[in-house]
Amino acid sequence: MNDVTAALMVIGDEILSGRTTDKNINYLATHCTAVGIRLEEVRVVSDKEDRIVEALNILRRSYDYVFTTGGIGPTHDDITAQSVAKAIGVDLVENQEAIAIMEARYPGEVLSEGRRLMARIPVGGELVKNTVSGAPGFMIENVIVMAGVPKIMQVMLDDVTPKLRTGRRLLSRTFVVQHPESTVAQLIGRLDEENEGISLGSYPYFKLGKVGTVIVLRGVDEDLLNQVCLEFVAELKRENKDFEEDLESTELKPLSFD
Repeated sequence: MNDVTAALMVIGDEILSGRTTDKNINYLATHCTAVGIRLEEVRVVSDKEDRIVEALNILRRSYDYVFTTGGIGPTHDDITAQSVAKAIGVDLVENQEAIAIMEARYPGEVLSEGRRLMARIPVGGELVKNTVSGAPGFMIENVIVMAGVPKIMQVMLDDVTPKLRTGRRLLSRTFVVQHPESTVAQLIGRLDEENEGISLGSYPYFKLGKVGTVIVLRGVDEDLLNQVCLEFVAELKRENKDFEEDLESTELKPLSFD
């Protein structure tokens, strides 16, 4: 089974200005890891058509999927749909299925111009359902366009996921070592170099006046991952370094270190 890769393009001047804090990156990354899609890049792009088109064309040719968030609302700066259409080279038209969805959502009302704008979908795009507010996202070729509002993005992601190809799930184990990063750096570097297919990352922390290191081992081969973890722990014990396994960060069964 081959790995399936993806990128996320976050669209919005409000993110770049610092006025709004993005809450979608972590959620999407966690979701992709759980289903077997490797999120390999995140870009934040301003509300400018040429910037969106340029970035999207680079990303969609580099990865199996490109997710976008933001810029599909009813205001003048919501230009994601038209930018995606331009990047792919198709027309942007009022989608009758999207119109029907919103008419059902607001029975007896005449759809405003803003709501009708949210029904404009690139030709060939497949709708992505929005059970929160009605206005859909869409998927065209390998590009999945979703809202920036976290609650809406999440239901859109749930709707589109069954339609996506997935690969090997990335597994991880996390250890908390009660020692500075410098004292384990050589060991981590050696294990990372010697074990192709397993990556090791170290992240220092400071808590209650103490310095420690969080070490994460990742891989798609569970047996190999367990083997490297056991070797890592054996080395920590040999050097009399205190550690504990963080079981909250993994769905794997705890290892026996005895």
